[in-house]
Amino acid sequence: MEISDIAYPRQVILVSCKGEVKAKFSPEKEIKDNIMTLSWHMPVSFNPPLYAISISKQRYSYNLIKESNVFVVNFMPIELKKQVLYCGRNSGEHLDKFKETGLEKQEAEKIDCPAIKQALSHLECEVVNEIEAGDHIIFIGKILNMKKNKKGKRIYQVKGDKFTTTV
Repeated sequence: MEISDIAYPRQVILVSCKGEVKAKFSPEKEIKDNIMTLSWHMPVSFNPPLYAISISKQRYSYNLIKESNVFVVNFMPIELKKQVLYCGRNSGEHLDKFKETGLEKQEAEKIDCPAIKQALSHLECEVVNEIEAGDHIIFIGKILNMKKNKKGKRIYQVKGDKFTTTV
């Protein structure tokens, strides 16, 4: 039995992040944007407004967030489940997920990190704490800006490739 047999369905989000990494073919560094799929997340405080995301230390996005100390939580519509799956199955270390999925960057208002234009809503967060939790790190972000873009049904993961939404 796995945790997903009991704790799911869970709302799936896309976390966008940005950070400085070593360039592929030179000793120089370059700025990279990335998107990761995530279902382990939650609000943790009203005042100050805080939101937590749990990421494996093995993920490429972990290093970008660790370096930049910012991230955007993007609440995605069910219609974009193919893009959400793609972002969860592919590492952004060697490709541009924005380009590959057709998801559009939207400039965040309070942090230097892209949001996703097609998101129903998003939270711009600055990391204020990190908690080691086994093979994951919980980043707690102070919400510096919240934006609701449009109405729609959010995506929930049942297990694996199975998804559902609200009524």
